[in-house]
Amino acid sequence: MPHADARRLPRWTRRHRGRLAFGLAMVTALAVILALQLSPRADSTELSIRNPAPNGARAAAEILGRHGVNVEQSESFEETRASLAAARREGSGSTVLLYDQRGFLEGDRLRQLLAATDRLVVVSPRLATLTGLGGTVRQAGVVPEPATTLEPGCTVADAEAAGAVSADQGFLYTGGSTCYGAAGNERGLYSSADNGKLVVLGSTAIIGNRLLDENGNAALTLRTLGSQPHLVWYLPGVADLGTAASPKTLDELAPDWVAVLGPWLTFVALLAVFWRGRRLGPLVFEPLPVIVKAAETAEGRARLYHDAHAVDRAADNLRAGTLVRLAGSLRLGAGVESADVAAAAARHLGRDPADMYRILHRRPQTEAELVRWAQELAGLEKEVTTT
Repeated sequence: MPHADARRLPRWTRRHRGRLAFGLAMVTALAVILALQLSPRADSTELSIRNPAPNGARAAAEILGRHGVNVEQSESFEETRASLAAARREGSGSTVLLYDQRGFLEGDRLRQLLAATDRLVVVSPRLATLTGLGGTVRQAGVVPEPATTLEPGCTVADAEAAGAVSADQGFLYTGGSTCYGAAGNERGLYSSADNGKLVVLGSTAIIGNRLLDENGNAALTLRTLGSQPHLVWYLPGVADLGTAASPKTLDELAPDWVAVLGPWLTFVALLAVFWRGRRLGPLVFEPLPVIVKAAETAEGRARLYHDAHAVDRAADNLRAGTLVRLAGSLRLGAGVESADVAAAAARHLGRDPADMYRILHRRPQTEAELVRWAQELAGLEKEVTTT
């Protein structure tokens, strides 16, 4: 019996090898799909630590992580505050990198963020962001196009140690201790205020993947963001927008004087309608002394049929007119049927009634066929009247 079972197993495998191969392929495909779904995905958000593209910042996060900095990306204000509170409970210092590209954060939240962290590094901030932070640092233009790299030119330790950095499409700021000036010492790509607690960087190229390995970009990134063991990489989103409990109505949006101006304009409009109506008087229908010739009417109708490509309607009118005129020429009287007209015309001309009926009831499909048929009807009428 054991030998019989051993012989039966290879036989069963050969018989079902197609199903086994299909099942193995399906299991492999399912395992690959699950692995792809469960693996961490890279995003395309600018300056995100999960973005490996040139505009991302994964390289900077990896360098900071190798130097013992715990980097955590946050996309909401509440999540950022919770992370800072947890770091404070653990007795660990914290740094927040803020890149609010679209200006989602309001002034109150910006000030709370500055108070809750040991250092706040703001990258390419808007005017509203700087105003919300207290106005210590102010905008001062852009880096001139010929300048691709800038030297520190200041006494700030982090900038002096890093050396020259990239300045592609950068912004300049004043206030506090400024470094990397492009036109004088009062404006710079780097500004440090409040004894280094607030740092403003005017270019994303310093932190981005594309130019991180050039000049002193990596050194400045490491010294600016790695001063504390805990780093919150905060990229605000739409959820951080301050929204009201309910949208404002049209009455709330309109100014106060609309309540008086609206009824007044309505009253003036009614007066204008009444005034113009009395001046013009009532409508009067009056026949005009115009006589239109029958030929002009026929020609105008024919042009309308031609413009509309109404071959069927034109053919019906030609047939009706021909039948009426043939009935009058053959003295058949009014109200006679078309078949009787065809039969009378055939007897008069000595032709086959069926052929005559087909001629009178032909249905042309194109304008060229309509013209040829009209000429044939005109010849038929002339033949009947002259015979």
